Amino acid sequence: MRQLTLEELIDLTRTHAGESEAGALDGDILDVLFTNLGYDSLALLEIVAQIKQQYGIDLSDEAVGTLRTPREVIAKVNEVIREKQPNPREW
Repeated sequence: MRQLTLEELIDLTRTHAGESEAGALDGDILDVLFTNLGYDSLALLEIVAQIKQQYGIDLSDEAVGTLRTPREVIAKVNEVIREKQPNPREW
């Protein structure tokens, strides 16, 4: 399973939560709070729903509540992806 990238997260955000402000998702946004980018908790829930649909990653409401920046979303999704992958040492 492939890892989630910043570019994919930005595409998901633009497509499913809209473009909040002109250019808000451009530049170095990894550590910018979603609220400072113009996205509220409902927008984040929509993004997470799309991640579930496209990646098969189901994040708990508790986990989603702790995600405040794009870096945190990417890290959490990729952590779950890594946990789901079989360990070659166990073959």
